[in-house]
This record gives sequence, C-alpha cells and structure tokens, in this order.
Amino acid sequence: MRILEVGCGSGAFTTFAAKVSGIKGEVYALDIQPKMLLQLKKKLSRPENRDIKNIKLVEGDVHKLPFDDNSFDLVYTVTVLQELPDKNRALKEMKRVMKPGGILAVTEFLLDPDYPLKSTTIKLGEEAGFILDKVAGNLWNYTVRFKAQKSM
Repeated sequence: MRILEVGCGSGAFTTFAAKVSGIKGEVYALDIQPKMLLQLKKKLSRPENRDIKNIKLVEGDVHKLPFDDNSFDLVYTVTVLQELPDKNRALKEMKRVMKPGGILAVTEFLLDPDYPLKSTTIKLGEEAGFILDKVAGNLWNYTVRFKAQKSM
C-alpha cells in the first residue's frame, strides 16, 4: 500500500502509517516546512523507530504535489485541511495523485483553533469531486473518509 501523509509535521501519525502500510508498503510524509521534516527525521532515528525503513520524507506543497497521477492508495491529513489557503485546489491535487477507488481520510480535533465542523469538511470534499464513504467520531474529533472516483 502506498500512503501519502499531507502535512506530516513532526510525525505524530507517520510511524503508525508505516506499520499499517505493510512490509512492501511505502509512506510519503509531506510537509512544506523543512523544520518539521527535520523533527520527523530525528524521531525516526530513535531506537524504537530504527527498524522503520518505509518512510520517505518529502518537502513540498500540497497545492502542487510532486507525484505522478494515480500514485497512492491512501492519502490522509490530520488537522491540516483548514490551514490551507486554497482548500479546493489542495483537495483536487490529492485526488489527482490517488488511484481510482483510493481513500482520502481527513481528521480534525476540536483543540485545533481552526477546527471545522464535519459538515464543512464533507462539503469541501464533495465539491472537490470525492464521494463520501464514512464519518466517524464525535464533537471533539472526527475522521471523514472519502473515495476517489476518477472522471472518465
């Protein structure tokens, strides 16, 4: 499984994604801030993470992803979407790099000062051409899962 984490930050969820991706899986941890990627690199050098070899750190902008079309099975963000200046463009870029039938998971936490309502996240995803698949969580945190459907 090929996974893209958009806005990986210091890697709070990256190592978990690496384990979920499987033995032959790959996780691409993307962030626009080099200092965040440096923090993640330090985290990966810790003894408990040294066996994790399937994470690739990528400095880049979600509005212009440095990946080919149809590259990923899963794309996810955690408290990132509302930080983006052009949410629609970013979502369309995520969709572009996803394989047909791929999954986009958007997770938000209430403690984030830019916390969007679930309905806002759903609307943004649908406006970008995603199909709503599942919503889980509560007022304090939630994950909205979409499927990518490529236009013919």
